[in-house]
Amino acid sequence: MTKEFRFEGAHALTDYDGKCRHIHGHSYKLYVTLKGMPRDELHHPKNGMVVDFTDLKGVVNRLIVDPFDHALLLRQDAKLASEISDAYENVIILDFQPTCENLTIYFAKLLQGNMPAGVSLHSIKLYETPTSFVEWVASENN
Repeated sequence: MTKEFRFEGAHALTDYDGKCRHIHGHSYKLYVTLKGMPRDELHHPKNGMVVDFTDLKGVVNRLIVDPFDHALLLRQDAKLASEISDAYENVIILDFQPTCENLTIYFAKLLQGNMPAGVSLHSIKLYETPTSFVEWVASENN
């Protein structure tokens, strides 16, 4: 089962040799895919569900969407990172370059230990633009 999430964010790639070294924004789209078996308990209110989409939404919103929506993501050694962080509220200082690839790995690690009971994280796909995305698959990363 897969659920889509959307959030807005900005970042700058420290020491990058292209346009992305400048602060710029993205409309991120995140697909979270879980693995599990549908519940087989005839009189249970969630019979037939792998997990309630609302439960998955709660986890992903708490760990990713709420903190990262409209945030500026900077690597900790970026010029003025601490000054910008002190001046503005929604700045996230990371110990890695905030590329789509690194964010995807980071999000996967956040989610892996926080899945609802009875399911596991199968994959996540993070779109940075409508045509550019990174996919992380658990079976290829354990």
